[in-house]
Amino acid sequence: MSPDTRSVILREAEFLIRTRGYSAFSYADLSERVAITKASVHYYFPTKEDLVVILVQEYIERFKATLARIKQQHAGLGDRLRAYADLFLDGFENGMLPLCGALSAERSALPEVMRPQVQEFFRIHLDWLVGVLKEGRAAGALRASASTDEVALLLLSTLEGGTFVGWALAQKAPVLAAFETALHSLGIPGPA
Repeated sequence: MSPDTRSVILREAEFLIRTRGYSAFSYADLSERVAITKASVHYYFPTKEDLVVILVQEYIERFKATLARIKQQHAGLGDRLRAYADLFLDGFENGMLPLCGALSAERSALPEVMRPQVQEFFRIHLDWLVGVLKEGRAAGALRASASTDEVALLLLSTLEGGTFVGWALAQKAPVLAAFETALHSLGIPGPA
């Protein structure tokens, strides 16, 4: 086995969760996709719970780095929010639901240890959005009277919901359509 096998297992497990759901994939599915034995999957991750806990921890770290990169590379509120929204579109275009949404949809089927991780994942989204919105408000780019907490929840809900509607309709347009409407209603101008 290559030293990269662990990463491949994690990548394929993420794909399966984001396309089938947590409870709809097995180590047999993983071993087939990675072309290794089930025993080899168990070698790296003794249980499915171990696998998903590590997958989400590593995903969260990558996600935090991506959010930091968005803030660094995009100066304006609208640009930052649209770059964030593109993360949802990227997953959708690869046939995947957002990881936090896919896990949240199966909350009752998740091991108890996963539930706080899913909540933390959503909290990371909301905290980042609140920070970006506060900076935008201070710069005069957000003129909405709603609190930044309320606006952050609106934007995240719009993107998560748009992704699920787009998934159900097999159409890309809903993923960002409502999000752009929300930005417009908040007085955030379209891209230049």
